[in-house]
Amino acid sequence: MQKSREGREELPEDFYIPMTLETPNLTALSPFLVPQTHLGSPGVFMGMSAFMFVLIALGVPINALTIFCTAKYKKLRSHLNYILVNLAVSNLLVICVGSTTAFYSFSQMYFALGPTACKIEGFAATLGGMVSLWSLAVVAFERFLVICKPLGNFTFRGSHAVLGCAATWIFGLVASVPPLFGWSRYIPEGLQCSCGPDWYTSNNKWHNESYVIFLFCFCFGVPLAVIVFSYGRLLLTLRAVAKQQEQSATTQKAEREVTKMVVVMVLGFLVCWAPYSAFALWVVTHRGQPFDVGLASVPSVFSKASTVYNPVIYVFMNKQFRSCMLKLVFCGRSPFGDEDDVSGSSQATQVSSVSSSQVSPA
Repeated sequence: MQKSREGREELPEDFYIPMTLETPNLTALSPFLVPQTHLGSPGVFMGMSAFMFVLIALGVPINALTIFCTAKYKKLRSHLNYILVNLAVSNLLVICVGSTTAFYSFSQMYFALGPTACKIEGFAATLGGMVSLWSLAVVAFERFLVICKPLGNFTFRGSHAVLGCAATWIFGLVASVPPLFGWSRYIPEGLQCSCGPDWYTSNNKWHNESYVIFLFCFCFGVPLAVIVFSYGRLLLTLRAVAKQQEQSATTQKAEREVTKMVVVMVLGFLVCWAPYSAFALWVVTHRGQPFDVGLASVPSVFSKASTVYNPVIYVFMNKQFRSCMLKLVFCGRSPFGDEDDVSGSSQATQVSSVSSSQVSPA
């Protein structure tokens, strides 16, 4: 055991295996050199590789269609849809760099592309993930500004939408750049076939604990607070409208649909990011406690899977986007008979008793 610990201290700076292995030379088990079958069976690696392939096969068409449809159909180029395109771009970054690299690495059962590729994959996946995360918060805040009108006669313009998109990339860089310069580091995680920030090591020159706490507060706590506050105010506004128009079936239906959409959006955010945040925080606050490295790969899988289910929630459940996509795929005709919705929202409803804006939950 002593030899194992000594070997652990002599590990190079580009990887760390977060478990005790009965070997005097852990460097020989480098995830950049040999298959990591000591961490899991080949079937587990092949299963993860297949799952990554499914994410690529579904995620690329969905997100590419979002961008292409917005460019093709002028009616989709509304200010409030800019952020959905921004979300699709960040998802494609995660898929093309993160998911494809993980797919290849899991198929080889180790990170065969080397330490430099690991840092690139970790940075790109973290950047895309953070941009996607902040995009969800910006979507919620934009809806709050447009529907609840907290600023009175403030008009949401294209410049504001562009500013919101730019903010997501600035926040994403603030979160993803530090590990490249010594505040934490990018290393293989879980089954050692995908890369991300170092959650595991402690009392070292990388100050991982403070970085994890920073990510938890700035990149999970703040966006979640913005989402809950914005959608909470939106629901209160719609409930007030529905109460004033109790005889209006349209208004009552809009309230029910928007409530359902808000619940789905908040749950989607939590499913995507709560496992990653909770796992990282648990590791930091329970140093020395054993855990299954296979389970440590689950949070990364959940975050990468967001590249598929986020577009489903925010784009496919948007009636106008869905209609345009189906027409594009089926050469001009929607097989489900979707009609265009000139509001650009999934359940747009006129709420003239409160404001002249339209409710746009997605």
